[in-house]
Amino acid sequence: MRRPILLLLLSLLPLAHAAPYGGGAQAQGYGVLIISRERLEVANPCDIGLYLHDQLAARLYQGQSASFNLPPGDVSLRLGLVGPGLCAPGITQLENQRIVIQAGEVRKYRIALGNRGFELIAAPLNY
Repeated sequence: MRRPILLLLLSLLPLAHAAPYGGGAQAQGYGVLIISRERLEVANPCDIGLYLHDQLAARLYQGQSASFNLPPGDVSLRLGLVGPGLCAPGITQLENQRIVIQAGEVRKYRIALGNRGFELIAAPLNY
């Protein structure tokens, strides 16, 4: 009786190692969005707030970056100044940028200052 059970368990062993640790389907269900604020790109001492779907998701200081695991689909992004005093947001930047994230994709952007205010520019991934 013990031998057939042992043979059955040994025959199932290769199936258990076929899927990577953590489940391959779950790891492919999200995309990664990386937003960085380079030191020289935006010469402003104030924090820049990153809003995802109109919710403050990160405050970026000079030289900082933030990354997000997001479900696939459209992502609405907005950037604006945050902080006290001169950094207090006066007129909120109303223009959102839309980015489409695919499952398993890694996208990187950097913050730049354009004619209409802060904007995101695609940046190469540095591995």
